[in-house]
Amino acid sequence: MRVFVLAGEPSGDRLGGALMQGLKQLVPGVAFDGIGGPNMIAEGLTSRFPMDELSVMGIAEVLPKYRHLKRRLNQTVDWVIETKPDVLLTIDAPDFSLRVASQVKERSDIRCVHYVAPTVWAWRAGRAAKMARYLDQLLALLPFEPPYFEEVGLRCDFVGHPVAAETVPTDAEVAAFRAEAGLGDARTLLVLPGSRKGEVGRLAPVFGEALRPVMTQHPDLRVVVPAADHVASDVLEMVKTWPGAPVVLDPRGMRGDVATARKRAAFRAADLALAASGTVSLELAAADTPMVVAYDMNWLTWQIASLMVKLDTYTLVNLVAGTKAVPEYMGPNCRPQPIADALNHLLSSPEALAEQHGAMAATMDALGRGAEPPGLRAARAVLDGLG
Repeated sequence: MRVFVLAGEPSGDRLGGALMQGLKQLVPGVAFDGIGGPNMIAEGLTSRFPMDELSVMGIAEVLPKYRHLKRRLNQTVDWVIETKPDVLLTIDAPDFSLRVASQVKERSDIRCVHYVAPTVWAWRAGRAAKMARYLDQLLALLPFEPPYFEEVGLRCDFVGHPVAAETVPTDAEVAAFRAEAGLGDARTLLVLPGSRKGEVGRLAPVFGEALRPVMTQHPDLRVVVPAADHVASDVLEMVKTWPGAPVVLDPRGMRGDVATARKRAAFRAADLALAASGTVSLELAAADTPMVVAYDMNWLTWQIASLMVKLDTYTLVNLVAGTKAVPEYMGPNCRPQPIADALNHLLSSPEALAEQHGAMAATMDALGRGAEPPGLRAARAVLDGLG
């Protein structure tokens, strides 16, 4: 069996590495070709070119590299056609991946499978029908996604979310983190203002102001701020004005696996979190850490997004569990006082905390906690599709 596999960013590389591992377990001797990063290379892929060339986001970043990306797109399509794999497997990075799949399907009958369903349930629902014209199968991370694609004739398999398979820190690891961070036995609030510079710039001032009423009511509360390496300097600068003498977890200079283990221990150690909207809510749910979620963007973007998005909640825990247990403050509602009120309520309401713990447990169960690893489930789905 020959598989051409394509990932364009680190998250896709992690998914691809796990899927390749699953395929190797189920089909000894499977051969891989394509483009990927260190996780996929570790599973036996010789990448046709460095995956980093595709890890470009935003119009301002893409435009200067357009010709090069276009050349890589054409090369990738040609390589797939020439090698005639049993399946083309594209992973996330839809701007590049789906263009490759579309052009391959125009020129051949090679089976095309895409891993990670676009959020058609939130906005641009018409994408599902367009994808059905050139994809043979879709692999979804969220359990409610398949019907959106199956109704337009595209096979869609839910294969579990990788966050549900992550290792949960032990009590000993949590205790070691609390000692290292100097937290003692104090109640701890985790603050996560985002992983991109723009997010941090917008959210950190709001989050900092939201902390003031919270610290007034709970003066013994400790604040911990995990920072992504590329925004760590920004975070360190911004928290200087925050109350509570925040402990910033700076991963720069640390080995990746060590930094990840420390971050997971911090998530597990926290009593409560204030987080930017995104997949971090699932990481918090995996750690069983209750949360308040908030997010803001510039005024024009919010106006456009609010017209296009067809949801009454944005937080993935709420969406997966079918609840409103997690308070969220989006767009114009992302203001310090309402956020502070929600944090204070959770810190003093066992009933609200119990509701969130129930929603988080339901979310993890729905995402596949305790089931086969997502990479193996995804491999089984790909093989089933091949018949």
